[in-house]
Amino acid sequence: MPAAERRTLAEAMFRDVLAAAMGARNAVRVAVVTSDSCLLDIARAAGAIAVDEEYPRGLNAAIATATASLKSLGATAICTVLSDVPMTTSADIDAAFDALPPAGDGVVLVPSRDFSGTNIICRRPATAIPTCFGRMSLVRHLDEARVRGIPASVLRLARPALDLDTTADLAEFVRRGSGTHTQNHLARLGIAPH
Repeated sequence: MPAAERRTLAEAMFRDVLAAAMGARNAVRVAVVTSDSCLLDIARAAGAIAVDEEYPRGLNAAIATATASLKSLGATAICTVLSDVPMTTSADIDAAFDALPPAGDGVVLVPSRDFSGTNIICRRPATAIPTCFGRMSLVRHLDEARVRGIPASVLRLARPALDLDTTADLAEFVRRGSGTHTQNHLARLGIAPH
């Protein structure tokens, strides 16, 4: 896929995840962390907190920046949703928050389809464990929780499990179909049915 089309696809996925987050009843506030000025403008227009990381520092550094910012605003629990899971709904985000222990510290991990990655992570307190996104992140997040003595659970959710990283993921996304910005963008490109 040419760079311009990839960028537009990334923006469509971002819009889908942002809409899901904005609609989640358990999210008191929604924040977006990025160095992309267009995405920051979209986040602000939606009513989200825009955390400008100024330049790309990598996913874990960006999340650490946003976590520190949100903690300074009084956040006690944070649910991080990656922007490449466009089938995620508000109900999925609420389910992740609901899976936190009713009282005390905890971590909830929503894995990728292959059960190696983490597509959503909820943490209470906000700094319960650092994020370890990247290869085999599910195991690394579980290890971080174990080392720190923080209860951790894995919550399988079908929609956020499908992250769009490969052409096979894209084919599965198209096969499932959805009323998302992402689906509409792929239809305009002739990759998905109208």
